[in-house]
Amino acid sequence: MPSRLSPIALNPASPGQSIFKKKSTPAMSTAASYLSAVSKADARARKQGATPASTPALSMSSSITSSSQDTVLDENTLDFTDGLSYPRVPPSSDQVFATVHSEFGHCANEQYRYTSQHPKGTPYKSIPEQEPPYYILLTTYISYILVICLGHLRDFVGKRFRAAQYRHLLPWKGYAALNSDFDSFYTRRLKLRIDDCFSHPTTGVPGRTIVLLDRYSSDYNKTMVPTGTRTRALNVSSYNYLGFAQSSGPCTDAVETSIEKYGVGAGGTRLEGGTLDLHVQTEALIARFLGMEDALVSSMGFATNSTIIPALVSKGCLVISDELNHASIRFGVRLSGANVRMFKHNDMKALEDLLREVISQGQPKTHRPWKKILLIVEGLYSMEGTMANLPVIMELKKKYKFYLFVDEAHSVGAIGPHGRGVTDYFGIDPRSVDILMGTFTKSFGAAGGYIAGNKAVVDRLRIQGHSGAYAEAMTPPVLTQIIASMASIMGITLPAEKPSSPSLALLRSSDFPPVISESELIPGTAPATALPSWMPLAPSMVDGSDGLMRLRRIAFNARYLNRGLRKLGFITYGTDDSPVVPLLIFHPGKMAVFSRLMRTYSTPIVVVVVGYPATPLVTSRVRFCLSSAHTKEDIDTVLRACDEIGDVLDLKQASGERWPVEEIISRALELVQMPEMP
Repeated sequence: MPSRLSPIALNPASPGQSIFKKKSTPAMSTAASYLSAVSKADARARKQGATPASTPALSMSSSITSSSQDTVLDENTLDFTDGLSYPRVPPSSDQVFATVHSEFGHCANEQYRYTSQHPKGTPYKSIPEQEPPYYILLTTYISYILVICLGHLRDFVGKRFRAAQYRHLLPWKGYAALNSDFDSFYTRRLKLRIDDCFSHPTTGVPGRTIVLLDRYSSDYNKTMVPTGTRTRALNVSSYNYLGFAQSSGPCTDAVETSIEKYGVGAGGTRLEGGTLDLHVQTEALIARFLGMEDALVSSMGFATNSTIIPALVSKGCLVISDELNHASIRFGVRLSGANVRMFKHNDMKALEDLLREVISQGQPKTHRPWKKILLIVEGLYSMEGTMANLPVIMELKKKYKFYLFVDEAHSVGAIGPHGRGVTDYFGIDPRSVDILMGTFTKSFGAAGGYIAGNKAVVDRLRIQGHSGAYAEAMTPPVLTQIIASMASIMGITLPAEKPSSPSLALLRSSDFPPVISESELIPGTAPATALPSWMPLAPSMVDGSDGLMRLRRIAFNARYLNRGLRKLGFITYGTDDSPVVPLLIFHPGKMAVFSRLMRTYSTPIVVVVVGYPATPLVTSRVRFCLSSAHTKEDIDTVLRACDEIGDVLDLKQASGERWPVEEIISRALELVQMPEMP
């Protein structure tokens, strides 16, 4: 495949202006001209007295195009003050990297790394949730009451004087209104006013940065009109925990090759001719990655829970569910017909009390023993940023003999020293968990979900689960992305025999480490024979260095932002190692203002604000989603923006010691490496 230049030279634009203006300078077509421009930029910087920092600036990729505007390196207009399309610090001539700065930030400083792991021998303690002052809660309730009362008044008047606009609320030819519940009212009278903060259209790669399609509304957000301009912003809103959402690199090369070989569709369900060799290889690799006997993939993460849970439990069974479990779990339990009992979020005493009650009482009315009891928890809760207390749950499992189902949609890949999720984080044998569920949309830059467990159970689920019989099979490009990204995390063991792939032959050079035989596999690595023989491999994939770097970078970023926000005085939920960081806003009006101020900050920042019905009515929040693609400087930018906006909106309501934002930034390493934050 021909070499292509990586995106690096967009002219920075002020907020609100388009950053995608066409350039008259032609794109560079060779690596030599590219490196020449890098060298000249470095020389200019040294002439001005600047010194190269440890953060790399420009990149080199095996997948580079000269046709896209994103790939133009305009050496006449290089400007390193923007920090989004390329770093603020000019590069040195020997700094060449395999990523695009706008998609995966360059950060060569090994100090900005951390290992996500729970200290052995210490009990897991979740950070206590702080309550805001009473006046914050009081004004929040008052604001909701006012908005709801005014909304009902407008509906009352509108039904009588502007019936044409309220036809969806009125009976029509004897039919009842389809959308007349509170959710409909909430959408029309509350959410509509801040709709510019949701569903913002974007284009390009949702990596470290994201490109917004600018829009405005002249009718209070009923309709949105595109302006035709685009704005690149720092992206802390996407599920891209390990930064594999990239348009170039080894994973992208593998996906391109798979499209040439397989096309873009599977052409049927898994049980009706839609099973490809890629499905078999992917499931075997997932089982090896997780340390389970077998695995089953599904083309949709939500459908994984909602179609698999009914195949596990039915009438006469009991499901014990954490009160904050995801909607897909709740939906699957309802479809199953099983009884369900909930316990307070992550409260192990409440869980044990409930277990004693349900086991002693048995089924309702008959009091017969339950056919089976299934406990369902999430490894990492996406709205709270908290982890399941798995060590205590495992002790309860031994004592009360129930089955355990762990949803690792947000934890697999994102936490643990080897990226294996919550079991890896706590150092627990994964096979002591009966069912591990996860998705590929977060850490692997793909789509779909999986179920892993005992082979006999998984084989049964292939037939009993509705997704296998009725849903379209996962497509070849998605499967290839999963294989390539997972192999990057695991590392690849090359065969001792003559390699069957040209890629393997290339890698077995004198510069490469000695090859390990299949019989001496390091536990957890991916044997080359388990991967498609046609899949191109990069040295960073084979030795696992790329995956390890991503795991350690997201661990540093998560710990830094979590602790930095707390030191600023914000009320946040979750644990220090969570890549999801919820910052409590409470007041509904502040949600929109926070989102808009972040988007119009000197360095535009895209955030997700979350309110009812995804959260309780009075605990609105902004949810930062971190990635290994972010650099330490990116987290600095977020902290500075939050510091300024938090003062304006009176959001700093947490108790405890506070540090100025510049002190937090200067003492970042100390803050991250503290065993516990005082």
